Amino acid sequence: MALTKEEAIKRARADLAKRLGINESEITESRVEQTEFPDLALGAPEEDELSGQMITTGWRIELSAHGHKYEYRADRNQLRLYNFKGANYRI
Repeated sequence: MALTKEEAIKRARADLAKRLGINESEITESRVEQTEFPDLALGAPEEDELSGQMITTGWRIELSAHGHKYEYRADRNQLRLYNFKGANYRI
């Protein structure tokens, strides 16, 4: 099933709340924008992951919690957490 922008935001909020051990109500959406990523990994490959080099349209989702900002990247097929504690994660 293809992800919609709204579903990607919902899943990102749930994932961040779980990672931080907080309530989703403590997370705010700072910014959500449509953008193009440089590859099929949305510019956020996991360690040792190879991905196709093809421009991919998706959404950059910026969430805030307790004074920190977190970036998720999504397209219709996947959701990724970008540079969380120095690493990327496929959700």
